[in-house]
Amino acid sequence: MAEASKLRAVLLLLKNLLLAALLYATIYGIINIVSDPSVATKGKLGIPAFLDKAGPTELVETTKAGIRVKFAGTSKTVTINPHANVFNRPVTAVKNKDDYMGPRPHVDTEADMHMLVEECRGSYTGLEKMRRPYDCLKFFAEEQDRYYRLPEAAERASAQDPRKADYINADGHDKTLSSYVPLKDAVAANGSAIGTCPGPIIPYHVYWTGPATWRVEVFIKSYLYTQNLACSRLWLWLDSDRNPNAVHNMLNKDALFARFLPLVERGDIVLKAWNFPSRIPLATDDEDKNGFDYYSKPAAPDANGEKAVAENIVEDKDGQQWLVLTAKQMTFLPVAVSDAVRFIVLHIYGGAYFDMDVLMLRDMRPLLLPKEHSFAERWAAHPHPGDYNTAIMSLSANSSLSSYLLYGGIRMGVNFHPRVLGRMAWKDGRDQEFLMFETAAFDPIWTEFNWDREGRCTIPCVRDYGAVFKGRTGAIKDEWESYTGPQLGTINLEEAQRKVLKMDTDAPKSKREHEDQENVPTSATAPSSQHSDKAAHADSFQPTLDEEVELRKAGVVSDYVLSEDRFPPNNRTLENFFRGAWTYHIHNQWVKHPEPSSWIAVLEHAQDGFFAGNRTNPYGENWSGPSLMPYNYWPEYV
Repeated sequence: MAEASKLRAVLLLLKNLLLAALLYATIYGIINIVSDPSVATKGKLGIPAFLDKAGPTELVETTKAGIRVKFAGTSKTVTINPHANVFNRPVTAVKNKDDYMGPRPHVDTEADMHMLVEECRGSYTGLEKMRRPYDCLKFFAEEQDRYYRLPEAAERASAQDPRKADYINADGHDKTLSSYVPLKDAVAANGSAIGTCPGPIIPYHVYWTGPATWRVEVFIKSYLYTQNLACSRLWLWLDSDRNPNAVHNMLNKDALFARFLPLVERGDIVLKAWNFPSRIPLATDDEDKNGFDYYSKPAAPDANGEKAVAENIVEDKDGQQWLVLTAKQMTFLPVAVSDAVRFIVLHIYGGAYFDMDVLMLRDMRPLLLPKEHSFAERWAAHPHPGDYNTAIMSLSANSSLSSYLLYGGIRMGVNFHPRVLGRMAWKDGRDQEFLMFETAAFDPIWTEFNWDREGRCTIPCVRDYGAVFKGRTGAIKDEWESYTGPQLGTINLEEAQRKVLKMDTDAPKSKREHEDQENVPTSATAPSSQHSDKAAHADSFQPTLDEEVELRKAGVVSDYVLSEDRFPPNNRTLENFFRGAWTYHIHNQWVKHPEPSSWIAVLEHAQDGFFAGNRTNPYGENWSGPSLMPYNYWPEYV
């Protein structure tokens, strides 16, 4: 029995060894077959159904929709149609005219503010034109000769004393100069220097809380794309009451904002910590217009020589009056913090304020130079003269009007909602000091969105705020219904420009461009590990050039086929995106991503081409600043 058991054990061992050898041979054979491209199984799109890791990109599998790919810069897998994707899709189907605005207005050009308001509103009481945004935009776009003017030399902003300007640091030297740099001596911006302004430098303010997102990126790029950079500064106010480390984190830990660090270094962007101030200087109310309601008898001076002269107002020993806030007033706000921020920063520093969901389309400077440049816009098509919207607004610093509005917000229970303050100003007879632009100037579809439009629709004709994010054919019904201009010239899609991934380093450079490139600061080169631009957004990513090369080698990016594209190139151009408007307001579309070939994608492509040195901005100018990375991709639209 023992001998029989041993024999069975030996036979079982031999059997298992034989089976293992057969299994190994089978697996080895399958691997060889799969590894041989000539015999590999082909998927529906003609790509190997299974592809192993190729360089930095992992090619997962073939599906009916395309090839599933894993990029190093995102945790999500991305499905790519080899014949229609972000790597081979033409940017447009028509010829672009990038310099459609013509030359930028002279640095001292001023707008006739009252004409701009009245041509789009009609009379103050009649509002005959208020509901006709098409006519308003047509006036803005075609009649600049009427509403723009260059003052006589002695009256120009550049001829005034910088120390008396109502903008903070108007001369770039903390208001220590007695005159501005002459126009002939002004130096243009370059890779490492922002240049000099032959006139007042105007601050542009914007408020944000949390890490940078696509909304921050598109706002900053729209500013850089349109404004006179030597004569502007972008002040990004970060809520440091919520996060005391907000500025530090943005400068040192924010992967997306890292692409803008060279512009912080150059001086274009200034990061400021927002802390609700406990004391704010006020303009003395000599004319009794600001609603301070001074005490008939001021209180006795305290140990610091300050005396209370009205509720929440003290006067120091030098005669300067201060708005003094309690801890509760600084922390209990019935509306958004940003509603208070804009009135406070404009009162202290002057300039203009913009919500982060605003896209600049034109140079704002001519609206901000006139001596009387306080303005906001109408709340949709509401007829009441106090119904303001302050997504875009301007005030003269420490002026009677800014002091009145600031103190009024405190009187209203620290309520800075624009319609609350607007009704207050109207009741007190001060609303006409605070000009109200119609929606076409800054928010051209608001009247349409509220079904209040009269006359023709705008160009493009869109009826909701999500429409400009849509890129599928036919997604926007009748968007060209008001267009009567010439048919745009088509282009050969096989020769069309694709999305720009980097600066064109192979193009010949002028001597000046070589000098600019040599002066680019170290931070403008490849991001450090601390500021890696990988995973710049929660979902979006920036593929490397190596990854794109690997995709092309593997056949995942092949020849473009129009019939297979869900988002084909079309006839949308920035030239026809609400031509004449100074800004476009996205209106809190925080979770939307722009689809390829959408109006927002058209804007992105124009800006990417500009910053890459391949296209101009609307004023025919070339980018001379540091290298700036293009927009990231959204996985669902690759």
